[in-house]
Amino acid sequence: MLFKQILFPALLETIYMVVVSTILAVVLAIIPSVILIVTSEKGLKPNKYIYSILDFIINILRSFPFIILMIAIVPITKLIVGKTIGTTAAIIPLTIGAMPFATRVIEGAMKEVDYGIVEAAKAMGASNWQIIFKVIISEALPSIINGITLTAITVVGYSAMAGAIGGRGLGDVAVTYGYYMFKTDVMIYTVIILIILVQLMQWFGNLVYKILK
Repeated sequence: MLFKQILFPALLETIYMVVVSTILAVVLAIIPSVILIVTSEKGLKPNKYIYSILDFIINILRSFPFIILMIAIVPITKLIVGKTIGTTAAIIPLTIGAMPFATRVIEGAMKEVDYGIVEAAKAMGASNWQIIFKVIISEALPSIINGITLTAITVVGYSAMAGAIGGRGLGDVAVTYGYYMFKTDVMIYTVIILIILVQLMQWFGNLVYKILK
């Protein structure tokens, strides 16, 4: 009864927030991560000014504690979805909070690509766009998948915090029932479900990584 009426609906809300936020964060992270790679010292178009500015912005966004970020962008959240509480509203700060992290992990994955492969592509007359999408991103794809898995797991933690301040999901259940109502069993079940969810996500990410490797 407890699982069916309280925990399962909260689990579905958490999965909804995590999946949508992760997808949006990764999509938004692709452009800045590519720009960072292209304008880096060994990039296709080195530009220390563009790289330094974008690098600084990403670092600033990453330094924001998620709860503060969620409160700070309340006007933006209301402008986009028309409300500031609920699972859909929580997706906005979750996406903004995860995007800088996703940018860094995608950038890191692309940096791992052997520079000799890039040089070989240049020698064969490949354009910069072909090198970016058919060489760098293609070679880095398994590592990018690992990065996306880490991003999704990070968003699970963020979603729990979002639930504590109106985002619903398992975080809301843990606070409302486990903390305010002193129901220790609910708190324990919530933690167990979150652990299982993270383990399943890591397992799936590792599986996809092995397939692409």
